[in-house]
Amino acid sequence: MAPARANQSRVLIKGGKVVNHDFAEKADVYIEGGLINQVGENLSVPGGATVVDATGKLVIPGGIDAQTHMQLPLNGQVAIDDFYSGTRAAVAGGTTMIIDYVIPQKGEGLLSAYEKWRQWADSKVCVDFSFHVAVTWWSEQVKHDMETLVKEKGVNSFKMFMAYKDMFQLSDAQMIEVFKTCKDLGVVAIVHAENGDMVAELQKKMKSLGITGPEGHVYSRPEAVECEAVQRAITLGTVFSVPIFLPVSGKGASDVIRKARHEGQVVFGEALAASLGTDGTNYFNKSWSHAAGHVTCPPLRPDVTTPKYLMQQMAGGSLDCVGSDNCTFSTEQRALGKDDFTKIPSGVNGVEDRMSIVYTKGVKEGIIDECKFVDVTSTKAAQIFNLYPKKGRIAPGSDADVVVWDPNVKRTISKDTHHQAVNFNIFEGQEVFGKPVFVFSQGAAVLEDGTLRVTAGHGKYVNRKPNCSHVYSLLHQREQAHQPTAVNREGYTGQVADANASPAAPKTPSSGGISPRNESGDATARKTGPPAGQTDLHRSGFRLDGHQTDDDRPIRPSSRVIREPGGGSSINFG
Repeated sequence: MAPARANQSRVLIKGGKVVNHDFAEKADVYIEGGLINQVGENLSVPGGATVVDATGKLVIPGGIDAQTHMQLPLNGQVAIDDFYSGTRAAVAGGTTMIIDYVIPQKGEGLLSAYEKWRQWADSKVCVDFSFHVAVTWWSEQVKHDMETLVKEKGVNSFKMFMAYKDMFQLSDAQMIEVFKTCKDLGVVAIVHAENGDMVAELQKKMKSLGITGPEGHVYSRPEAVECEAVQRAITLGTVFSVPIFLPVSGKGASDVIRKARHEGQVVFGEALAASLGTDGTNYFNKSWSHAAGHVTCPPLRPDVTTPKYLMQQMAGGSLDCVGSDNCTFSTEQRALGKDDFTKIPSGVNGVEDRMSIVYTKGVKEGIIDECKFVDVTSTKAAQIFNLYPKKGRIAPGSDADVVVWDPNVKRTISKDTHHQAVNFNIFEGQEVFGKPVFVFSQGAAVLEDGTLRVTAGHGKYVNRKPNCSHVYSLLHQREQAHQPTAVNREGYTGQVADANASPAAPKTPSSGGISPRNESGDATARKTGPPAGQTDLHRSGFRLDGHQTDDDRPIRPSSRVIREPGGGSSINFG
């Protein structure tokens, strides 16, 4: 292949198979001025363009990882992969855009937290980026900050936590306020769905049983706490007409999403690379550092059939995209929880290996095709977060974020060869297929023939507009179709009780019990007996000694008499 850096402004990618989420065809791609200029065969291009031979390769939109946490401060530690090493690794794996999370502390202004994250990122990022912003507390100031972030800072998604009690967790009442504001602003509500109160109680239980190792993490966060929270989040989103985006890790949670989508609710599900590429049996490994290296929230599931099940859910459209949830801490940082699993910093790697994991577990296993691979690693995220078709598509006018993907290359994942700063890899030793050989970001070659050419600060912040039609069109249609209407009826003209009347004093029953009264108010129960169909137990013939007051009567209402046809009973009662 000819080196692409000969002319950064003009590049012709020839002979490859262009794959979008909705079609694949053999075509050439011409890039000029940071945009895709032409797509097709036998293109007429200006002289002097650098030619890249993509014969036998796929030409796909750059990956979009909509869930990363670069240099996240957490419990006194900072994630070891920052915005430089993290996005450098992203390029190595074929990802050309990340959407990271701004997570304010309780009481911290959302705007000030956003500005802080921008200062960390702007000078370091190697690819384009944007931000989701978490709402970790509620006030009118938070509401005002949300409005400013949407209107002035290009934010169109906000995250809420149903977990992390006494830290980030919101109450249902607070979530409702955030949902209402999201609806008013036309943005997406992202929810970390785990029942934080249940988790807190189960953590106490594990410690009382003497369980302090990483296995306590998965024991205290069973699938039930995820399923309950996912259902509750979807219910709240449906009632308040807000689109919900839910990262999930378990089969049960994905089933809840599938059912909700079948019923027409607007909810998007995200699988995580870790949940597709490995499983929660690692929490029971005899090596503490190995087990602790897999701690993430929600946890990986010990059910070894989960990865394939989630991939099948994506194939069927119940889950939409794959994020990495990249949030890396070194073994030394995790050792803060060596005697208490609740103190292990949570998060795993994945930004570099995400696309290879999906290609291997999905395409190579015959569960998804190449178009679906592009959809779940790039296009769907672009559509949900209103980046499409500038991002997530190979088409004229789209950003020249393009990857030349070799589907036949096989490699072994290892912490010794990956490009991330963390000293652990949850996919260690796995053989995967597919890797990028060329990556273009804004038309510039940031990876050539497998060699990284990244520059800190190259990435641009991308503004995202609200009211994305892909997200809100169905919601608006549903609201119109199911708009509540008042019933047209005659007004009530009768008497109205005094709302300020004092409650009547209770009547004290006589020693003989409460006596029903007739219309004139006279006590009559003693004289006339109980109302029709009721038995007066005070006048019952029942006695504790087994006898009845009417034992002297030959036939009593309570006696069963059996007679043979036409004659007396043949049974002798004695």
